[in-house]
Amino acid sequence: MSTTPGSVVGKSPRSPSQAEPPVDPLALANDPRCTDADWFEAVYQGDQVPQLTWRAVLMGGALGMLMSAANLYTTLKIGWSFGVAITSCVLSYVIWNALRLLSRGRLTPMSVLENNCMQSTASAAGYSTGSTIATAFGALLLLEGYHQPFWIVAAFTLLTGALGVFLAVPMKRQMINQEKLAFPTGTAAAATLKSLYSRGAGAVRKAYVLVGGLVASVFVGILNTGEGTLGVLDRIFRRTGLHLPELIPASGYFTLNGRQLIGFGFEPSVLLIGAGMLVGLRVGLSMLAGGMLLYLWVGPALIALDAAHVGDTAYKLSIPLVGGGTIYQLPRWALWGGTSIMVFSSLTALALQWRTIARSFRILRRGGGAPANAEIEARLAAIEVPLGWLVAGLVPITLGLVVLQYFAFHISVWLGLIAVGMSFVLSLVASRATGETDTTPTGPMGKVMQLLFAILSPPSASNVHVALEHNLIAAGAGANSASASADLLTDLKSGYLLGANPRKQFLAQFIGIFFGTLSVVPAWYLMVPTREKLEAFNPPATNMWRAVAQLLAGGGLDQLPPSAKMAMVGGAFLVILLPLLGRVLPRAAPYLPSAMGLGLAWIMTFSNSQAFAAGAVLVWLWGRLHARTADAYSVPLASGLIAGESLIKALIAMAATAVGLWAGH
Repeated sequence: MSTTPGSVVGKSPRSPSQAEPPVDPLALANDPRCTDADWFEAVYQGDQVPQLTWRAVLMGGALGMLMSAANLYTTLKIGWSFGVAITSCVLSYVIWNALRLLSRGRLTPMSVLENNCMQSTASAAGYSTGSTIATAFGALLLLEGYHQPFWIVAAFTLLTGALGVFLAVPMKRQMINQEKLAFPTGTAAAATLKSLYSRGAGAVRKAYVLVGGLVASVFVGILNTGEGTLGVLDRIFRRTGLHLPELIPASGYFTLNGRQLIGFGFEPSVLLIGAGMLVGLRVGLSMLAGGMLLYLWVGPALIALDAAHVGDTAYKLSIPLVGGGTIYQLPRWALWGGTSIMVFSSLTALALQWRTIARSFRILRRGGGAPANAEIEARLAAIEVPLGWLVAGLVPITLGLVVLQYFAFHISVWLGLIAVGMSFVLSLVASRATGETDTTPTGPMGKVMQLLFAILSPPSASNVHVALEHNLIAAGAGANSASASADLLTDLKSGYLLGANPRKQFLAQFIGIFFGTLSVVPAWYLMVPTREKLEAFNPPATNMWRAVAQLLAGGGLDQLPPSAKMAMVGGAFLVILLPLLGRVLPRAAPYLPSAMGLGLAWIMTFSNSQAFAAGAVLVWLWGRLHARTADAYSVPLASGLIAGESLIKALIAMAATAVGLWAGH
């Protein structure tokens, strides 16, 4: 064993009669004292175990393509996308073993590193490619009324995803090998794989719980599909009598002036409940409180105020009517206050993480760490991604993005280069935040770019339409590349703990970008064929991106009713007040409402906030009644519920559009 200074392998001398305890590779690789020599001797197995194989890449690509469509749906529905690392690991393990059973053993088992390689491909395809299609391009669709051409969306998705993958390369050694940042999801995925391959009973049970939740949520997702969406489902509903209503009660909990309040009831969706199980009690209850505030007090008061000013041509209505004048669309007014809360909350959180931001730029300094060992450096150079690959990738990607932005969106060359350069800065910050907190600040990264381009490309420099495009596309490039970088490093953390070859992981992730683009771009056009279809989702994140762009680049503030402006100021004040109260009253901090939860409640409908709160309360009660099973199975169950319903809903939406197109021809 190595006896390098600072080494943790073989550091304690033992007598011949003392048996040295076996080294746990996962624990060793996570130990801050672990040197590169220790890792090579006790953890690395990338040269002995199959890793980058066709079956691993194809399995990961197939799962990632499905997950990309599912994540696109969740982004449209609730404004969030979910990491697929753990879900893809478990599903791959279960599916491959089922295929082996069907083949009667003719298929050989997939190695743990093959599964990890599959995870990298699936994660790139399912998470790193479409994080800003629904937001940046969705906001453009709402503002312009028409889709961007297919080739523009596909090229943008591929290039920004690939940019993020390449930008992660120079960060890997600093953040994972040297600093040993936690990357909790990557660590959890490695632990899950290790447990599955050691035939751990607990891990197998978690896999069954995840798959069971996925299957159950698929059935719920089919049964709560609205009538008229897909003819074959309508016929099944009529013949079986099985159908869940979209809202309970159908007209909402109560009406005002004989009109419904949109989404004011219970929505039978396990996707939303599963998401609530993951966000926690504080966020869930904050969403419920925010929804009740809007629907029970602020909304009715504004409706009464609007009614009192009927006929007043100088008065700007606060609450618009939709559905032929039969439904009050509260979130369309409330999104301004909710957006203010979420934007200022994101930027405040980013400012409070200034130490994390400062640490992000250590990677730019040369030197540091333990003295280099020539032999170890040579071995590392043989498995890490070469600098030549980095240059060979970044140069054409940068040129491609600059050219695309210039011809498709009239973004000048120097502004395009700034967008790419800022993508590297944002990737540094997002990757470190993910490594330390397991939260990728994709939203805040986008807002930083929107703020920057409001200065660099204001409406006065061109026109409002061009300024809006510049604002959204630059933000989309920065946010998507930052998300892809953080995702690759999460996967590389799993591989580091399992002893994988990082160069092969990088290739798997790069290949996954193509699978994801091939899936998510057609899914976008099929799921959202028109602006009306997008508006039917009431997409929270899309509405927020649009609102910020309108305010910063479109002169939207002058078009708002005074009540919306007051809501924006009040939201900003609230976000500043809550952290101050937390510092002044530290014991009360855990009980203060979540600013993010309050903001989301004013962008979503009440039914969504209520379901989130139900999921959060469910997990809390489960933990109080049986903490051990709640800790073990709540996350796998929630992951299955989210994956199943979002996937089937995405497939149903795409099938409905495809059938409509076929019938039209």
